[in-house]
Formats: sequence, C-alpha cells, structure tokens
Amino acid sequence: MTQGAHIVASGVTLRYATRGVLNGVDLAVAPGELVALLGPSGCGKSSLLRVIAGLTRTTSGAIRVDGETVDGPRPEVALAFQDPCLLPWLTVERNVAFGLTFARQPQLTRTVRKERVTNALAAVGLEHARHWLPSQLSGGMAQRVALARCLAREPRALLLDEPFGALDEVTRADMQQLLIAAVRNTGASALFVTHDIDEALLVADQIVLLGNRGTLVGRWAVELPQPRHTQVRSLGELRISILQALQNSISEAA
Repeated sequence: MTQGAHIVASGVTLRYATRGVLNGVDLAVAPGELVALLGPSGCGKSSLLRVIAGLTRTTSGAIRVDGETVDGPRPEVALAFQDPCLLPWLTVERNVAFGLTFARQPQLTRTVRKERVTNALAAVGLEHARHWLPSQLSGGMAQRVALARCLAREPRALLLDEPFGALDEVTRADMQQLLIAAVRNTGASALFVTHDIDEALLVADQIVLLGNRGTLVGRWAVELPQPRHTQVRSLGELRISILQALQNSISEAA
C-alpha cells in the first residue's frame, strides 16, 4: 500500500490580472484521507486543484507536499478532470500507460509498466476492455480509464476535478464507490472537487467549503462508516449545516 502524501495549503492567494480567485486559503489533507471540496461555480475550486498540482503558481502563500514546497508538477501527485481526456487513437491499455511517460515520472522497465497497467485496469474492472478504443466506451467506462491512468502512476495524492459530473445517477454512484475503494486500497490522499453536497457526504472523510470570495468558509468531519447510502437520515443535519453555509456565502457575495 502507498503511503499517502500530506498536503498543506498555507495562505494561498491567486489573482488573475485584477481579479482575485483565491484569498488566503488554508487547507490540509492528511495521508490516506479523502477530502471533498465544495463551493458554488466560479469560486476557485478548480484553480485550487491546479495550484496544488503545481500547474499554476500562487500569487502568495505556499503549497507543501510532505513539507516540500510545490514549484511544479510532481510525479507523486495525479490530477483527473471531468473530461476523461482519452486519446482516441490509443487503446484503453495504451491510454492507461500514457501517464507513465509524463515528465518527471520515474523510469520504469517494460515489465513494470505492464504490471502497473494490468493492476490499474483490474482496480477499475476493465481488464476485458484493455484492447478497446475510446469510441467503444460508455461515459462511465471512459471515466474508469481516466482513474486507472492515475492509479497506474501509483500516486501518493489524487486530485479529482468533478470527474463524475457528467454521468447518470447509477453510473455516478458506481464511480463514487470505486473512488472510495481506490483511496482505501492504495492509501493515497485525495482531494475531490464536487458541486454536489450529497456526493460529498457519501464519499468524504472531511468536507471543506470554498466561498464565492475564494476563502474557506466551513469544514465538517464526516465520521459515519462506509457505505453511507443507507444512512441518509444520520447525514441530514450535516447536510442542512453545509447547505446553510453555502447559501450564506452566496448571499454575502451578492
């Protein structure tokens, strides 16, 4: 099992020209923890993920992974988007292997690469589709391939930007459980962006709310055991608290 990374954002501020996106964000993801990041559209959730991934530099503040300041992409941090971003001319197997050739990735032998791809496909239940092309996949299967591409890198941190937002409810529920299993089985830390309070309640160990002004306005620990889909009543009060905080944030920014 991978030892999850300790991710810390300290006073992170991000500005584009004259527009402020993030404003003094403090956030921590403990090793092996699954944190859901909620917030209204345009509040900076995706920007925060890009900063943590090392794809965007902060205006001020710092991101640290295991105490080391992030100044660019890191091999132990994998990022997945809402669009699976599969290369249409490559098979499922080769799409999964593609992430192993990214810059700064450790050099692997052909045998090790093959083993990682096989293990990643097994983890998402797609061993049977390894020779298929993306055009042969459903939306849910394509997202499984995108997750497998991340898992094949054996990351210590997973960053996911609304990866299930375009899926139907049944497929989405299946992918939620797959994400939970992947985090638990690998030991990776995970920061999961979603706009759906119910999804956050179902998957996360901790929920943080980013307000319209780019500041964190709330944190909640979710201490109920998995699976939680049968514990809707127990989650009710927590859901109301989060919804009220979200509505207050939107009202203050209006």
